[in-house]
Amino acid sequence: MRVSVSWLREYVDLPADLPTGDLAQALVDLGIEVESVVDLAETVTGQLVVGEVREIEELTGFKKPIRFCRVDVGAANGTGEPQEIVCGARNFAPGDRVVVILPGGVLPGGFAIGARKTYGHNSAGMICSAKELGLGDDHSGIIVLGSDVTAKPGDDARPVVGLDDVVLDLEITPDRGYALSLRGLARELSHAFDVPLRDPALAPAPGGTETPAYPVEVRDTVGCDRFTARLVRGVDPTAPTPSWMQQRLVTAGIRSISLPVDITNYVMLELGQPMHAFDADRIAGPLVVRRADAGEKLTTLDGVNRVLTADDMVICDDTGPISLAAVMGGETSEVVAGTTTVLFEAAHWDPAMVGRTARRHKLFSEAAKRWERGVDPAVALVALERAVRLLTEHGGGTPSAEILDIDHVRPRTPISLPADLPTRRVGVEYPPARVVALLERVGCTVAQGADRLSEDPGAVGVASGVGTVLSVTPPTWRPDLTDPADLVEEVVRLDGYDRVPSVLPTAPPGRGLTPRQRRRRAVAGSLAERGYVEVLAHPFVSPELADQLGLPADDPRRPAVRLANPLSEEEPLLRTTLLGPLLGILKRNLGRGHRDLALYEIGAVFHPRLGAGSPPAMGVDRRPTDEEFAAADAVVPAQPVHVAVVLSGDLDPAGWWGAGRPAGWADAIEAARDVLAAAGIPDERVEVRAAEYAPWHPGRCAELRVDGSVVGHAGELHPVVVAALELPRRTSAMELNLDTLPPTPVTPAPTVSGFPPALIDVALVVDESVPAEQVRRALEAGAGELLEDVRLFDVYSGAQLGAGRRSLAYKLTFRAPDRTLTVEEAVAARDAAVAVAAERLGATLRGA
Repeated sequence: MRVSVSWLREYVDLPADLPTGDLAQALVDLGIEVESVVDLAETVTGQLVVGEVREIEELTGFKKPIRFCRVDVGAANGTGEPQEIVCGARNFAPGDRVVVILPGGVLPGGFAIGARKTYGHNSAGMICSAKELGLGDDHSGIIVLGSDVTAKPGDDARPVVGLDDVVLDLEITPDRGYALSLRGLARELSHAFDVPLRDPALAPAPGGTETPAYPVEVRDTVGCDRFTARLVRGVDPTAPTPSWMQQRLVTAGIRSISLPVDITNYVMLELGQPMHAFDADRIAGPLVVRRADAGEKLTTLDGVNRVLTADDMVICDDTGPISLAAVMGGETSEVVAGTTTVLFEAAHWDPAMVGRTARRHKLFSEAAKRWERGVDPAVALVALERAVRLLTEHGGGTPSAEILDIDHVRPRTPISLPADLPTRRVGVEYPPARVVALLERVGCTVAQGADRLSEDPGAVGVASGVGTVLSVTPPTWRPDLTDPADLVEEVVRLDGYDRVPSVLPTAPPGRGLTPRQRRRRAVAGSLAERGYVEVLAHPFVSPELADQLGLPADDPRRPAVRLANPLSEEEPLLRTTLLGPLLGILKRNLGRGHRDLALYEIGAVFHPRLGAGSPPAMGVDRRPTDEEFAAADAVVPAQPVHVAVVLSGDLDPAGWWGAGRPAGWADAIEAARDVLAAAGIPDERVEVRAAEYAPWHPGRCAELRVDGSVVGHAGELHPVVVAALELPRRTSAMELNLDTLPPTPVTPAPTVSGFPPALIDVALVVDESVPAEQVRRALEAGAGELLEDVRLFDVYSGAQLGAGRRSLAYKLTFRAPDRTLTVEEAVAARDAAVAVAAERLGATLRGA
């Protein structure tokens, strides 16, 4: 939020000689982040003066309209003669007063102004727009001063356009919505400097009348618990917005549109109450405030035709929706150039509803920003009165005597606060009287509870506040104060964060990484060493993902947790598998020109506990009990940690050294084996079996088992899934559940033999349905203790082997720890291995 200090001074008596650095530090101490402090007087150097356009000569023969102007700048140019300036803007005429920077001046951004010949004429200086002066983003035309400006040609233009001010750019946290207004910021600064506050919300305002200003029906008093309105008839449609109001709006980053609309924006900045101005003559029949019907359409002020949902709130007339409530008005009832009857509306809307609507339609207006953070429901009539007075003062017209006020606002619920709670929570002594004073400064109403407060510090239970309970009713403009902890924070904030000591806890000795942390780092390091690149995906997915992955109807990965307030309505679910978001990242990188990709992610997936009910309500005033924790954990979704990889393109790139090798299903399985090895699972406890499991190809999918339990799957993705996600053919993937892996066993140091190995190759013919892994295990079982290693190095199938048969060739390594093996010993071990394979799997020696 951008705000000028001169505007703030209208509501709070800041010291006249207050340095800008002290002002910024005071806001920071109050918890309001200051992005920047800009002294506008220093942004433009040189002569910036008021000029009056005397003559305009239209230049032709160029690609764009060009005007040669003679501008009276008084004696500022040293001659008193009109200044010759070439300008391309079209929004001014002879007799208008404009802002001129003379040669030698420098505009924001280091843009130096000189005298030069352009378009066949001499041009000395520039007629400035708001954007060129750094006052806003409007570059459609130059600044034309209003009739209310009394400055003469040659006068300094800085005070006229607001360049004699200091502007604060503030970052307001979501819980401090009241600070998105001059009223809220002035209140904060009055606390910081202990100076009086002139609250504009305390201005007198007439209440609602028995006869409404306009017929309105509110059907949803939860989504809209207050609706006020008032008419102004006979408004001059040509009345301009006063220059001082335009300056303040531009400084705040809001474009000036028309007098009625500018007034609603001005009141919003001043009081924090968003408003809307309707052209009453363009409204057909009475207004109805209701939830939208699914599929209804509304063209908003930005020209977009929007399809509404049943969760949206709308304001309707006889023609249907004319405004997307609290977010943006509609085109059919907007104030136009000929509007003479204005209906001002100031309402109070449900923050959650506004936030969801704004995100659903991607309409993050200034009004919606304030509504979702909380707006004071008690200021609606004051804002209405302020808007009506400004319009009648500057645009004429007659306000109606009738005022509509439909009020269903519930009173704030008092909060019970032990007076010693701030002291106990923070470790700083806050006497009860100090706690009461600080809360009352915030605007709370504080009533005494269990014990009476006393100014006598020696009174029993008073110095520490033990036994004293305060009943605190927060003000209407602080919807964020709902719990005792919120009140404690306010006490600490206003008393000063600098009083809170910074004490770091002492770390207990002897504690390092947990086994789970060590395993996760080992897995990540192993994959990175093998060329995989780690990515971090958002855990949000669309409801269509399960169908795109081809998950069966009864698949446990189909039920998903739906977020109550998702970042995007297109992805409202939490992922149940890492593959969806990970494949989305793969597709995004492919679309940016990358072809050979090997990506991995380690993260949590979320499985809902169906039928678990709702978690117990737990406050922040105490630590939950073990039973409450257990009840909450029973509802929280299961969140196992998975690891997944995806592969596409060449695993080994081609080059002068030879052809490349494309990544395939076997590489995904090897990645799974690498993960299990890095996790400390011995290879003999790992089993790889053929499987059918979505989203993998049925004939190229393997399940990985540890001690007989399935821990994950790997292989090539199903062609249908690849087509649905628009991925390259042969894309492969792997996903393992790290939380299902058993603890890492203690690995004994290996025995290293110094004797030479005996290497024997053996080729076995088996049915095609027999997995190579089972053959390997049979060979290991039969070879005995002399077998050091067994490795598959060739797979062959042909007509000479017979239909449905294939040959698997293994390299067997035999070694004894205490001697050199004889040929007879090695051959006997080989024969024993083949015998077990033949017995278990029907294998025969090839060529035998």
